[in-house]
Amino acid sequence: MAEATNKAPVSTEQKEKSNWQRFLESDFIYSFKGSPIAMVSFAVVCILVLSAVFAPLIAPTNPFNPASLNLMNGFTPPMEPNAFTGESFLLGTDDQGRDVFSTILYGMRISLFVGAAAVLFAMVLGITLGLLSGYLGGWTETIIMRVADVQLTFPSILVAMLIFGIAKGVTPVEYRDQMAIWVLILAIGLSDWVQFARVVRGATLVEKSKDYVAAARLIGRKPWAIMLRHILPNVMGPVLVIATISLALAIIAEATLSFLGVGAPPTQPSLGTLIRIGQGFLFSGEWWILFFPACTLLALALSVNLLGDWLRDALNPRLR
Repeated sequence: MAEATNKAPVSTEQKEKSNWQRFLESDFIYSFKGSPIAMVSFAVVCILVLSAVFAPLIAPTNPFNPASLNLMNGFTPPMEPNAFTGESFLLGTDDQGRDVFSTILYGMRISLFVGAAAVLFAMVLGITLGLLSGYLGGWTETIIMRVADVQLTFPSILVAMLIFGIAKGVTPVEYRDQMAIWVLILAIGLSDWVQFARVVRGATLVEKSKDYVAAARLIGRKPWAIMLRHILPNVMGPVLVIATISLALAIIAEATLSFLGVGAPPTQPSLGTLIRIGQGFLFSGEWWILFFPACTLLALALSVNLLGDWLRDALNPRLR
C-alpha cells in the first residue's frame, strides 16, 4: 500500500509521449513502413502539395500577373537562353512568355483546391444521405437510392458537364469567371456523392442492428443524435478510403473539364487548362508546354491513387 501511495503521478507530457509511442508502434505505421510504394507515394504527395501551398515563395515569378510577363520570352526551350532577352528558364516558357515551372505550381494549387473541395462536398452530401437512407429506411431510402441508381447509369464526367453547364447558365455573365471555380466544385461534388452514400447506407444498415444503437434508443436518444454520435464514427473507416481514391478522380475530372474548355477560366488556369494550351503547340515543336504539366498531373493523380489503395488494404480487417 505504501508503494502504491508513494508512486509518482504520470505527467501529461509522459502520457502524450506514450500515446505517440503507441501510434508509432501500431499496425498502421508498421504496414506503412513495410510498403515502399506507400512511402514513395506519400513522399510525392507531400512534395507536390507543399510546392503548391508555398508556390508564391518557390515560383520565380507570378505567371498570372500581367506586369511580370515579357512576350519576348515566349517559346523559350527548357534550360536554354532566350534568343532576344538572354534569360533562361528551368522548364521553358509558353506562348505568352510565362515560366512553365511557375505556371505548374500555381495551376496545381487550383487543381488541388478544386479536387479537395469537391471531395469534401461529395463526402458531406453522401454521408448525410447515406445515414438518412440507412437509418430511416422506407420511402426515404427508396427515393435516395433510386436517384443514386439513375445517376450511376451516366458517366460522372457527363453529369459534371451537365451540372456545370446549368450552373454557369444561371450565373450572371459578369460573375461567371469569378464563380467558375465554385461552379466546378459543385459540378464534380454532385457527380461523386453516390459512392459515399451507398457505402454509408450499407454500413449504417449493419450498425443500426447492433446492441449499442438499441441501448441508445432505450435511454431516449433522438435519431439524429444516434446517427451523428454513435453510427457515424463507426462508418468513417471505408469513407476515408473512398475519399482518398476520389481525390485522384476529382483532380482528373477537373483536368478533363478544364481541358475541354468548361472548367477553370483562362485567368485562373489549372493543370488541365495548361495541358489544353500546350496541346495546341505540341506538333509545332514546343513539346515542353504540354509535357511538364501532364507529367505533374500524372504524378499527382497516380501517387494519390496508390496511397488510397494502400490505405484500403491497411484498414481492411480481413487482411490483417
